[in-house]
Amino acid sequence: MSPERIHFVTGRLAEHSLRTMLVGLAARQGFEYTVDVLPISVAALMTPEWISHRFKVPENVARVILPGYCEGDLQPVTAKAECPVQRGPRDLRQLPEWFSDSEEGNSDYGCYDIEILAEINHVPRRTHDDVLNIAADYRERGADVIDVGCEPHTSWSGIGDCVRSLRDAGHRVSIDSLMPDEIELAVNAGAELVLSVNATNRHAAPDWGCPVVAIPDDVDSSGGLEDTLEMLEVAGVPYRVDPVLEPIGIRFMASLVRYWSFRQQHPDVEMMMGIGNLTELTDVDSAGVNVLLLGICQELGIWSVLTTEVINWARTSVSECDLARRLVHYAMTQQIVAKHLEPRLVTLRDPQVYEPTTEELERLAEEIRDNNSRLFTSEGEIHLVAADIHLHAEDPFRLFERLLQIEPKNVDASHAFYLGYEMSKAATALTLSKQYRQDEALDWGYLTVPETHHRLSKSSRSRQLRPRSDENTSDSQ
Repeated sequence: MSPERIHFVTGRLAEHSLRTMLVGLAARQGFEYTVDVLPISVAALMTPEWISHRFKVPENVARVILPGYCEGDLQPVTAKAECPVQRGPRDLRQLPEWFSDSEEGNSDYGCYDIEILAEINHVPRRTHDDVLNIAADYRERGADVIDVGCEPHTSWSGIGDCVRSLRDAGHRVSIDSLMPDEIELAVNAGAELVLSVNATNRHAAPDWGCPVVAIPDDVDSSGGLEDTLEMLEVAGVPYRVDPVLEPIGIRFMASLVRYWSFRQQHPDVEMMMGIGNLTELTDVDSAGVNVLLLGICQELGIWSVLTTEVINWARTSVSECDLARRLVHYAMTQQIVAKHLEPRLVTLRDPQVYEPTTEELERLAEEIRDNNSRLFTSEGEIHLVAADIHLHAEDPFRLFERLLQIEPKNVDASHAFYLGYEMSKAATALTLSKQYRQDEALDWGYLTVPETHHRLSKSSRSRQLRPRSDENTSDSQ
């Protein structure tokens, strides 16, 4: 069987790097290739319509791969190529990873078993609209059930109206209280689950007509839990069990053992884990903690978790749990490690950083024919490259001083602001070992806010792509 033949389209500045990359990649992946270098320096300026008038597809090509920055409808290119057309990665150094990802597919990724209960804390202190807005946000980010958190040791007469409003808005609702009269109002208004039941209120559970979460009377010893379960069994009350997770510094490991021990003793009983005691009470960003706890739940068959978003470092726990439950489900069902599956959970540092070498930047400075600044990070420094210019420094202020010393004609107030903004992003990327790409947001995983590209206005982009008699466009970026 003949190897797949792939046709790559690029611009002049990327030609050398692409050809160098493809020599080894084609051998490893087992494909043949051709490279079409179009008459433009910056591949990011290409559009599908522009490409369709200039590229040539050799015979027996299985697919065409365009630069990742090529925006717009690919139909003009596909029509001329008469074969599938794809956008590659935005950075050609990501081609090996891109080929691996496109082959593996992970088509069944995204399934999950674990239900997320998202608690709105101190609901009696909040306005009606505030509660509905928080609930809508939680649901949008993955919550299955909205848990109404009440005040300890007090009964709130407005709980029925609150639950009813949430139900009318289409939410599933649970009630977080130990007060029987408060719970009764909530379940009569449509709450489908009660958190929680122990010796103090279990006598009323048969009257509520809904499932409950059973907890110990004494957390350390699990005292009273078996008595509560026995009573619920006799009364025919559906239940799930939460042995109670405790914070680091207060018998954390012992609490994990309780979950494991209960599962060994009761392999078929539904369980829940309230994970807020760790995410809210530990000085660390919550994403990694949530992944670890949901991994434990997946292994133990704990199919519901209760999370909160009170403290600032845990304010996105619902989103993290939604991503984490998919990650741990896939890892468990496929029996693989939970790596290179969910990049959206990697927020602080990037999985891998691609940086040009000093030699590549020097060659780029020789090839560029315009004075527009290209910014890169490499070897712990910020690099500025333009026609016959290659400046670099660790400190953005020092780098800008060096730029001004050569008296560039294109650095007005607006451009200086732009360079300062981009250099600050580059400095952040160096500090945190993140990938920096000019005119793009740093990758903060699921927290990323896309940026608008500011270097090129539509009019200047049109000028770059306007055909000339010699088919040679400007190098300006």
